[in-house]
Order: sequence, then structure tokens, then C-alpha cells
Amino acid sequence: MAKTDSTGSTWRYRWAHRQNVRRVSTYRGAEAAWRRRDDELRRLRALAADFAGSAAAGEGLPLELGADEVVLWALPAVQLVEVRHTTVLPAPDLTVAPPSGPLRPRRPDGVRVIDAGMAVITSRRLVLLGGRGRRDWAYGRMTGLAHDPAAPVTLIQVLDRRRTSGLLLPTDAAPDFRFKLTLAFADAIEQRAAVLAQLDELIAEHAQLKPFRPAVATPAQARLTAFVPGGRRTVAVAAAVALLVPAALIESDPSDPTGGAEVAAAATPALTPSVAPALIRPAAPRQGTTPKPTKSPRPSPSTSRDARCGAPDNPLGYDFCAGTRIRQPAAEVCDWFDCVPGFWAGRGYLVQCRDGSVSLTGGRANACADHRGVRRTIAK
Repeated sequence: MAKTDSTGSTWRYRWAHRQNVRRVSTYRGAEAAWRRRDDELRRLRALAADFAGSAAAGEGLPLELGADEVVLWALPAVQLVEVRHTTVLPAPDLTVAPPSGPLRPRRPDGVRVIDAGMAVITSRRLVLLGGRGRRDWAYGRMTGLAHDPAAPVTLIQVLDRRRTSGLLLPTDAAPDFRFKLTLAFADAIEQRAAVLAQLDELIAEHAQLKPFRPAVATPAQARLTAFVPGGRRTVAVAAAVALLVPAALIESDPSDPTGGAEVAAAATPALTPSVAPALIRPAAPRQGTTPKPTKSPRPSPSTSRDARCGAPDNPLGYDFCAGTRIRQPAAEVCDWFDCVPGFWAGRGYLVQCRDGSVSLTGGRANACADHRGVRRTIAK
């Protein structure tokens, strides 16, 4: 007879209800986090496409602009900082990925504040209009640029200045400042298209990570382990103990005073690996017989396929597991994978489309457009 509570529902129905509540809660949290990052990536993409300035934006600023120089953005309430010790910064690049975590409003060790004022990003340079004067960082003379991943500090090195200096920014304005400085630098070296392509690739990759709505749990899926405190883990531990205890009693049989002692000693955890094998003596072969060597079992095709996360067997080392993206595949890739028509005309990295074919358009907005979209990335 089914066990019921005061409402008349069975424990299986209660189990299904709890499972569905947990699954929906987990899905909603993951979907909200995914959507926040998707919105941020698309906001940056729109900003990168429309980011422009004008000479009129610099009116009222104590700053003389060049013939074709325009003001792109101005940020008040920033501080000028210098590094006390000589350091070498990485070369400026066009990385535009949003920060993975919040910045802390602190000043790193070894950095001192020497002035404060307004930061102005123009099409040619970054300028600080401070109380003690003006500090310029021309894009064409930049040799190093670093954004602190934990603090709202950006450090810059230029050719005509020995000390490394930079800006300490308001915490909430630091991400936008860094992105717009990257766009201004990209325009100065005529690489705005590279920034847009990078953002398109980030959006396409993030689209593949969208969480799926979970399946609905039904009462028929409930198992008796759900009725035990601790669930499957408790049942597994109890089963293991039930198997180990009789085996230990048999191996420690006092009727064998020599063999039992040796087995018990070999099972003692305190012994080192070099001592334990010496206590277990293999049986000597009978006279007139030669022991046959044993062959190590070959892995079954299903086992090797699981090691490649479902990818077909291939000597190239390509699989569907996490790894390095493949932007320059081997010439014989289509001998092992089902390539789409016009495969070598693609510009991107290897991906598997939803119809099972392989394309070289990973990271593009139209990746696998004629093959129902991208399913997953091929890695090595």
C-alpha cells in the first residue's frame, strides 16, 4: 500500500515536486547570469560600432586640440598615480572582454597619488587635466599598458617618460573607461574592425553557453533511495561496507597462520609501496611448464570515443572536449570529419554544426548558417 501524507499524496509525488522546484531554481539562476553577460556583450558591441567624438565636445576644456583631433570622452574625479619602482608593462593590445569580477576601490602597493583632475580621451591621446598641470599619453608613443584586474588602476608607459604613471579611477566608471580607451587606441592604429570582430566572436561563443530548460521530473522516476536519508550516497556506502566486511573476515582466517598474516600485512596502509609487494609471494610455476605472458586488454572503441567526448577516431588528436581552438586545421581533417561544402573558405576556428558536419567558421555571426547553427567547438 502506498505511503501517503495528510494531503493524500504519495512520497513519489513529493519527490517529483522537490526535484522540479530545485531544477527550475537552478535554471533560472544560470539563465539570469547568462543574460546579464549577453546584454553586456551586446552593449559593448553597439558602443564599439557607434563610438565617435567631436571637436565641440572639447569646448570649455583647457585643452588645445590638433587639426583633426576630437574629444571622445571625458571623466571627472580621477587621480594621477605613479609607480615607485621601475617596471615593464605588457604592450598595448585590443582585448575587450568584460571583467570577470568586481573591482575593489583600493590603491595597489607601490603606487602613489600625485595629482587629481579630469581624464579626457581624444582621438590621439589620453590627457589628465590636473590641479598641478597637464599629463599627456600619446597613443603613438605608448610602449606599455596594463589594467589592474582587482583595482580600478590603469598604468601606461610611453617613450619620452622614465617613470610609469597612470590613473586611479572611480570603481563604477573603470570598465567603461578601459573599453573606450581601447577603442580610441584601436582607431589610432586603424584596427576598429578587429575590435568588432572580437566582440562578434565573444557573442557567438557565449550564445553556445545558454542554459537549457531542465526536463520535468515525474513521480515514476523516483527511486527507493530517495526514501533513505542521504539518498544514493548512503546506499552506496552501506553496500560497500557490506561487501568489504565479509572479505576482510575471510582474508584474516586464523586457520592459516602464515598466509593470513602476510595478506593482513600487505593490506596495512602504513607500509611503503617498496615493502608491500615483497610480502605477497607469487606462486612458483610447476616444473615443465612455462608461464604465458598476459596481454594488456585493448581499449574498446566506445571507451576511446568517450575519451574524445564523442569525436570520431582520428590521428590528429581532435576531440569535442575542452581544449585549444583549432584555427589552422590539418590538411587531412576532412578525411576524418564530415566537412561542409566550401570548408576551406571559412575564416574562424573548427566547430561542429547541429547536423553533424564540421565548419571552419567558428566565432562568426553566421557560423553553420546553412547547417542549423553551431553545436560545439572542436579542440585539440
